Formats: sequence, structure tokens, C-alpha cells
Amino acid sequence: MPELPEVEAARRAVELHCKGLICRASVADDTTVIEGMAPFDMQRRLVAKRIVAAHRKGKQLWLELDEPPSICFQFGMAGAVYVKGVKSTKYVRSAVKDEDEWPSKYSKVHLVLDTGVEMSFTDKRRFARVRLLQDPRLSPPISELGPDAYTELPDETTFADSVAKKKTAIKAVLLDQSFIAGIGNWIADEVLYQSRIHPEQPASTLTAIDCERLRGAIKEVLETAIAVEGDSSQYPDDWIYQHREKKSGATVNGKKIEFITVGGRTSAYVPELQKYDGVPKKKTPSRKKSIKGKVDDENEVEEEEEAAPKKKAVSRKKKPVDDDGESDGDDKPKRKGGAVKAKSDDVEQEAPKKRGRPARNQAKVGTVLPGSDEEQDEKVSSGRVKRGRGGSKSQSGKKKAKVSSSKQSS
Repeated sequence: MPELPEVEAARRAVELHCKGLICRASVADDTTVIEGMAPFDMQRRLVAKRIVAAHRKGKQLWLELDEPPSICFQFGMAGAVYVKGVKSTKYVRSAVKDEDEWPSKYSKVHLVLDTGVEMSFTDKRRFARVRLLQDPRLSPPISELGPDAYTELPDETTFADSVAKKKTAIKAVLLDQSFIAGIGNWIADEVLYQSRIHPEQPASTLTAIDCERLRGAIKEVLETAIAVEGDSSQYPDDWIYQHREKKSGATVNGKKIEFITVGGRTSAYVPELQKYDGVPKKKTPSRKKSIKGKVDDENEVEEEEEAAPKKKAVSRKKKPVDDDGESDGDDKPKRKGGAVKAKSDDVEQEAPKKRGRPARNQAKVGTVLPGSDEEQDEKVSSGRVKRGRGGSKSQSGKKKAKVSSSKQSS
């Protein structure tokens, strides 16, 4: 990704070669990259304007014209400025090669000057943005940037005071463009490695000496990279940048490089040299587990909130029962067509019988089977003789027996 050194190299190339009157302008019909107006309107407003200067703040570049507005370039992931016939820095993800057609099929803005010089801004991945702004310094996103890390680096005291106010990880602080503009992912890793600071170290815990080393590393790394016009092949071999792409088994000066995620970005550091000081780091809970019911990840909180109603539904369906057989919830016993337990004791009581025919084959262990002599004797002795529409079965059976006996005697 183009960072401050690459954008500064582009600014210097435009400043040196591209001052002059714009005779022809071609703007791609890409409303994702061309922002704020139709491509044709931007094209029309650029023709017959003169480029008088090139400016940069952080990773933002804009060309000052002889009258407003200015044309501004936000490089994104793979934006690049090329001047025809002029050797320029080749970004790692650049889509344009020396042998490619001119202008490239990925060109978003192509300008032809009265001097015969041609300039093209390209972007293959379409994360870049091109805008026309009346006053770039007073308009977002440039107006929202902090001091430029190269041209406006705060003095040691101011820098230390600003860092002390931040409680987040120092790597995340450096990536915050409103704090300091122009430091991207690899530069943040490099300056932290050079100053021997762990990327997760809370910024507010850094000492005055830590801040002094960090500020010095920012200055040195940027000056070194800009001196070679952002050509990464010329960066010092003892920089972590030169070895981080190897990932597995990567080392720098014989020391192992490890990778963690800080501020949402992959971070390379050397644990042997960049040690975490002060309060122990909180272990980040896994995606599926939480620590003591608390989670730091917002996604995990949402998952727990969504799961909570389901747990409650289960608890309503099956209420906990104490040792004495009482339920913690509704005190009313539920009828399910069988015997229920009373609160006072464990004696089973008969549930009220429903209308209709009784269920068949529901004899319990220890009960007397219906139709047997034992049942008849038990019912007569207890007085619980069930009567149907024509009397009980036992009485009808006795009557039949008496009639049959009288017939035999007669």
C-alpha cells in the first residue's frame, strides 16, 4: 500500500515535471473512484487550467491550479502517479509496468500538458478517490488529518504529552490519521521495532524515554525511505520490513518475527526485543467462549444476547424442582391424565376422571386386575362399587347367576 514515502515521491515528480497548462484531460467513467461529480464535469473543469504546485499531507496529494478548485488524490490500496517517460517508484501492488500501454487501462485521470508532458493517476483495485476541492486544507478528508509525520512532527514534549492522553495500544494510536498523518501499517511496525516498543503496549504507559525513542524512530524511518523515493528494495536490510513478507519462520538479525492483530491490522514484531511492560495483557476470549460471563468482542456480546431468550424459554418449559418436590415456579399442579404429587406429602391422589370411556390397559403394579374375584371382593368390602347406566357389572352378574339357578331348580 502506498504510504507517506511513496506519496511524497509522487509529489516531487509532479512538482518537477508537471507544471504547465492542461490541454487535454481524460477522466474514467468510474463513479466509485471519481467522487463528488460526474466524470465528464470533472474533465471539463480541468481543461485550460494551469498546474502551479503539488502539495501533500499524510497520504493525501493535491495539485494546486491557477484558480480553484484543486484536484486531490487519495491513493487507497494501489493508487499511483506516473509521468510518461519519467522513471518512478514501483509500488509492490502497482498495476502499471514500463512495457504496458499508455495510458494504462487502469488510468482514472490522464492529463496532457502544453509542454508535451503526460501524467496519469492509476488504480487497479478501485480503493482510491479523486475529488475536486475548493480549498483542500479546509475540506475533508484533509482538514481532519493530524500533523504530518514528516513535515510537521511535533517536538518531543508535545509528542509525549499527546501520547500520554491515549489509553489504547500504541500501534492503534500511530495508525490514527487524526493523531498523526502519514503513518501506515508497515511504518508503524518499523518504528515500534526500532524503538523496542510492543505494539499492544498502552500508549499512556509509555515513559518519556520511550516517547523520545519512538519520535526519533519516526523521523529516521521516514527520512531514510523518502531519501530513496520510497523504493523498498533500497531499505536497510536490518529493517523488519525486509523480512515480514516471509511470514512463517521469518527472522530479522537472527531473531524470530511473530504476527498478531492490533488495531484491526496484522502486526509484525520481535517478542525478544519488544516486551510488554506494566499491567499484564488481558487474554482475548475465543469466539465461542467468554470469561466469567463477560466478553470483549462486540460480536460475542450480540451472540449472548440472542441466545438469552432461548435459555429462558427452556427454563419456563422445565422448572427446577427442590429436594422436597416443590417447584420454584407455578405452585399449581399440572394435570396430565395421571396421578399428581401433593405438596404436603408424597401420597398419590387420584386425578379427577374425565368424561368418556376410561383409558384401557392402565393398570399399575400392585393393583388388582379388573374382572377378577379379588376385585369384586375388594369393591364390595370398601363400598366403592362403581355403577354404570344399568348398575355395576358385579350386580348384573349375580342376577344372571340367580336366574340361571332358579331355572335349573324349576
